[in-house]
Amino acid sequence: MKSIRKSRKPISAEAIARLADEGSDVSRFFNNNGRMMMPGTIQRVNVDLASGMLEELDRAAKELNISRQAVIKTLIRQALDRQYRARAGRPMMKRR
Repeated sequence: MKSIRKSRKPISAEAIARLADEGSDVSRFFNNNGRMMMPGTIQRVNVDLASGMLEELDRAAKELNISRQAVIKTLIRQALDRQYRARAGRPMMKRR
C-alpha cells in the first residue's frame, strides 16, 4: 500500500517568532528573496473600506495564512507593477 504524503500547513509568522524566541533555528523558513526596508521608510496610512471588502480580505488572508495587512500590501504591489508594465508598453505621446 502506498503511503500518502500529507501536505504541510504553512506556519504562521507568530509561530516562527515563538520558535526564534525559544532559540530554535528558523533559517529554514526564509529564502532571502525579500527586500529589507530601512527604518523611517515606512509610513502609516488610514484607509476606509466597506465591510464586504474587509471580509474578502480576511478570507484571502486566512487562505494564505498571512495577515490582512500583508494581503493589502501584496495586492497594492501587484496593481502598481501591472500599471508600470502597461505604461511601459504604450508609446510615449509627443509634446507640442
